[in-house]
Formats: sequence, C-alpha cells, structure tokens
Amino acid sequence: MLDASPLTEQAEITAAPRRTLFDGALVFGLAGALALIAGAIFIGGSAEAFINIPGLLIVMGGTFAVTTVSFTFRDVARTFGVLGGTVFYRERDPQDAAYSMMELADYVRKHGVLRLADSAVAKFAKETFLHKALGMLIEGVPEKDINDILSEGMATASARVQRSASVLRKAGEIAPAMGLIGTLIGLVQMLGNLDNPGAIGPAMAVALITTFYGVLLANVVFNPLASKLERNAAEEHLIQYLYTVGVLSISRKDNPRRLEMLLNSALPPESKVRFFE
Repeated sequence: MLDASPLTEQAEITAAPRRTLFDGALVFGLAGALALIAGAIFIGGSAEAFINIPGLLIVMGGTFAVTTVSFTFRDVARTFGVLGGTVFYRERDPQDAAYSMMELADYVRKHGVLRLADSAVAKFAKETFLHKALGMLIEGVPEKDINDILSEGMATASARVQRSASVLRKAGEIAPAMGLIGTLIGLVQMLGNLDNPGAIGPAMAVALITTFYGVLLANVVFNPLASKLERNAAEEHLIQYLYTVGVLSISRKDNPRRLEMLLNSALPPESKVRFFE
C-alpha cells in the first residue's frame, strides 16, 4: 500500500504563481483615450459646451435601462464585479500551468497518487479548479466522470464571463442608439421653438451632444472592456483545459512524455514546455 504521508520532496512540485497584478494596459488605454479627447475639447476652448445634463441622462440612463431589459439586474450587477476583477487580476501563465502539470505527472509516476493527498494538494488550494480535479483524482473517481465534471465546470465558468461580455456588447450597441434618440429629441424641440431664439441653442446642444456621448461610451468604454473580458476568459479557459488534460493523463497513468506532447499541442508556439530537456 502506498504511503499517504506528507510530501518530503515538496520542491518537486511547484504551484503556478498567483500574484494579484494591476492591469496597466486597461487603465492606461482607457484613461489615455479619455484624456486625449478631453485635451482636444479644452484646447478648443469650449469645454462647457460638452457638458449637458439632459444628454447624459438620455444616453447613460437609457443605455442602462435598455440593457437591463435584455438581461437582468443580476447580470448587469455581476458585470461590474467581473470588471473589478479585470483591473486587479491574478497572474496567469499557461506555460507555468503546463509545467505544474508535468511536475505533478512526474511525481505521481515516481511516488503514486496517494502521496498527493496532503502537501501537494495544499499547494494548489487557491487554484480552485485544479484543487477540485486533484481531489477527484486522489479519491479514485473514474476518468470519464472526472472529464465530465471538469468539462462542465469549464463551460460554466466560460458562460459566466461570456454573459458579462455580452452585457457590455449590448450596452455598446444601445449607447449610440440612445444618442440618436437624444438627437431626435433635440431636433424636435428645436423645430418646435423656432419662434423662440432662446430655446434653439439648448435644444441644438442636446441634439448634437447626445450622439457624441453615445459614440464615446460605445467605442471607448463598453466595446473595449468587452474585448478585454473575452481575452481574459480565453486565457483562463486555456489554463483550465491544460489542468484537465494533465489530470486525465495522470488518471490514465500515461507516460509524462506523452502528457508533454498533449500540453504542447494546446499551447502557443512561444509557450511550449521542454520538461525533459
């Protein structure tokens, strides 16, 4: 019977780093675009002309309301939470994940599955997906069941982030439309007050500024953030796939060299692992 005591060769298995990082690209890109637009406005010397409360209410309030019609309050609220996790995100590297799986496979080949029960699993306690997979592996869950459970988990996680991205995409579609609605409202008000010159200016301001607000929100905020969520979701899906391939390979008692080939088939060229060189 295999010894289930804690690991003595803890250095043989290295958990992938999980530092929390600040997404400078997201903040720099968003802040930089807004700063450039604001700079152009101030250089023109008419900054006050771009501040219109009725226009903001039409575009921002209307976009939020119509987006909520397409989804639910929970979906919209969850999107804000996901965005917070995008600005401050966990360091993720598919190559590190692949090396961790190679180390696990090589360790199990030498010492058996039960030796993972204590220290090795603890190393991955914060890596929820892998921790769950290793737990099923140690408990002797059949390979097919492990595959089904992990595949379902991957699909659920991907769908959750994809829905948040869909919320942002929908908001990006609606914002210009609300800007157009504001433009029509302003034009109607202007044409209805042609006999009152004092009312023409404010109505024209609403007509023009709402289109500006809608295009700005869609193309500087909503659509880029949706693309960022989709990019992060794709990377997370790749890492979970690597974990799934690794755990299933260990369950089948594959040779670690075969696992290396399986992992490399999913990794991009610049991230290939060379564990046995």
